[in-house]
Amino acid sequence: MKAATIRDVAERADVSVASVSRVLNGAGPVTEATRQRVLEAVEALQYVPHSGARSLSTSKTSTVGVILPDLYGEFFSELIRGMDVAARSLGYHLIVSSSHDDADEASSAIRSMRGRVDGLIVLSPHLGAANLASGLAGRTPVLLMNGGAAADGRPSIVVDNHGGAVAAVEHLIAIGRKRIAHIAGPAGNLEAEARLAGYLEAMAKAGLPTTIVDGAFTRGSGQAAGETLVGHADRPDAVFAANDNMAVGALLAFQDAGFRVPEDIAMVGFDDIPLAGLVRPGLTTLKINIAETGRNALERLVRLIGSAADTACEVVRPELVVRASSNPLISPSGLSGAASDNKQTLSLEGEKL
Repeated sequence: MKAATIRDVAERADVSVASVSRVLNGAGPVTEATRQRVLEAVEALQYVPHSGARSLSTSKTSTVGVILPDLYGEFFSELIRGMDVAARSLGYHLIVSSSHDDADEASSAIRSMRGRVDGLIVLSPHLGAANLASGLAGRTPVLLMNGGAAADGRPSIVVDNHGGAVAAVEHLIAIGRKRIAHIAGPAGNLEAEARLAGYLEAMAKAGLPTTIVDGAFTRGSGQAAGETLVGHADRPDAVFAANDNMAVGALLAFQDAGFRVPEDIAMVGFDDIPLAGLVRPGLTTLKINIAETGRNALERLVRLIGSAADTACEVVRPELVVRASSNPLISPSGLSGAASDNKQTLSLEGEKL
């Protein structure tokens, strides 16, 4: 059956096409009688307005573009969940694309959104705001996330990664740990670099030696890093991982090697993804309210679309959430490299990982 058109609605309601458009768009004066006839015709014909045609006449798409460095993992799913909840409540839809952690692909993804969205949210941990701005289109409102402070005055939301890392290390020092290793994020990632800098600063302030193992923000890289660390002659008694995914991977490696967490090796992650509170032992981490941050970002962008003046750089302060992986009531076991006979099973609500 052929879909009804706006002309069909106008004929059935015995009004002009312009009157139908005014009713549907909520723009311009119409009488209550006309509005009722149009709505009854829309219902009877099951008319669905064409979003492309509407956007041509109103210059609005009711769509927001989101550029992420990756689409995989709980962090990004939580972020999108928060954005989606806000978008639906405000009458917007999302178009999501990935830059695959590549600067050129990020610029290409941004260009592909031109004319298709009313505004953009760009999560760009590899690009400075000035470099990113060169790939943006005209007057499209843009909100930057997690790429450092917006030097060119663009509105942005950034996480205090440096401060969060300092808090993680200071917590481990406070519970008596002295050989604290760091599983770092990927090179060139601004967030990973800030977390590494925070680790180095806190360790230097305490006069403690540093141990750094490279990671890639993935669970597999965390597990490989954990295997490396338990093989050290001077095994660490604590580990700060630059994100929760790597922390969970390291926990698996420690379990496989027969070490207990936190008795033998205390552990702290970063982000507080949902999995952090489900694994056993529960993972101590720096919480940044991922979904809430996504919701806030979407609402801020919609205000920008509505011509709100906004050039602020909003800073999200991570909150230390202490769980069993760094229980302050449990002292270091004093093991110097040999695994304990008391093995743990890292589990997710009964499911062995």
